[in-house]
Amino acid sequence: MSKIIYITGGTKGIGFGIAEVLLKNGHKVAISGRKQEDLDKAVSELKTISGSVFGISSDVRNFEDEENAVSKIVERFGSLDVVIANAGLGIFKPVDELSIEDWNAMQETNLTGAFYTLKASVEELKKSQGYYITIASLAGTNFFENGSGYNASKFGVVGFTQAAMIDLRKYNIKVSTIMPGSVATYFNGNVPSEKDEWKIQPEDMGNLVLDMLNMNPRVLPSKIEFRASQVKK
Repeated sequence: MSKIIYITGGTKGIGFGIAEVLLKNGHKVAISGRKQEDLDKAVSELKTISGSVFGISSDVRNFEDEENAVSKIVERFGSLDVVIANAGLGIFKPVDELSIEDWNAMQETNLTGAFYTLKASVEELKKSQGYYITIASLAGTNFFENGSGYNASKFGVVGFTQAAMIDLRKYNIKVSTIMPGSVATYFNGNVPSEKDEWKIQPEDMGNLVLDMLNMNPRVLPSKIEFRASQVKK
């Protein structure tokens, strides 16, 4: 059954890969992003798969933007079934070199953004008995050098999502967090190439989300650690 799905940070990387897979499988998708140029390019590419896609300019750090995004989706498609809070960024420096601006950018995008996206969409998810999914990271349980700000945001996303799951299941809303390891994207200045073949690919993330949506409603994979099966080459 076709679902109406909103993906934040859907212009590239994991978000784009998820959108591709879901469109190929007959779902209707709205993606958002901050940069209009990236949004237009992504939507143009996704429309070669299906016309059931459109883009919304939104910064997840701005609650009004997310409210507007949800309103546009409901206006366009009539309802909202699945929300995937994927937008995120990472800045990796020793804690004594991490600026206040660096810290705030990560917390506001990765953690507060996930809250704003849920807050803006939760009433629609109550109506549809829908699904809210956050894209966290293995960095949400595993700390590492130069990762204090990123770790803090992703530990927060995992805790936030798990608590939200308890709060919302009485409305028959499913809530899950996915914690991927190394993914072959442009994250942190990486340029995907053959050297990244060992990593999780964006389409792998899409197939995982598809599997989650196809599970029996009584089943809830509340926290998924998603690792590369190979080692770095």
